[in-house]
Amino acid sequence: MNDKEISDRIEIQDLLVRYCTAIDTQNWDLLDTCFVTDARVDYSASGGTAGDYLEVRAWLAKALAPFKTMMHFIGNSSVTLDGDSASARTYVINPMGMDDGKGGVSFFTVGAIYDDDLVRVEAGWRISRRDEELVYMDGSIPTGLNI
Repeated sequence: MNDKEISDRIEIQDLLVRYCTAIDTQNWDLLDTCFVTDARVDYSASGGTAGDYLEVRAWLAKALAPFKTMMHFIGNSSVTLDGDSASARTYVINPMGMDDGKGGVSFFTVGAIYDDDLVRVEAGWRISRRDEELVYMDGSIPTGLNI
């Protein structure tokens, strides 16, 4: 690998971590730095929605608001570079917890794979397409959650 390829891989890894931080902290402005505006995003495999980025962003803000805690863990990321575009396939484990109504937290965990297309823009690497592939769900989505 040359220096450019190493740099691109580090920047893409930073992008994937930034995405996790944005979701887990519900920082929607930070999330905007992860996607191109016209990105196509599909979370329907795990019970979510699909659409253009701005539609999905609005849905995320509503759907994730009830959660007290989320922790996205990513690994096993395979990146293929092609000039100013790339693809990545990244494993994710995502425990999520919300108030159980009894003073505690009810958890469920999603295991998934993010299948991404990425593009280099002036500000750096961004996701232009994300499809989430559900691998498993441990527990169930809490009743009453409006996703």
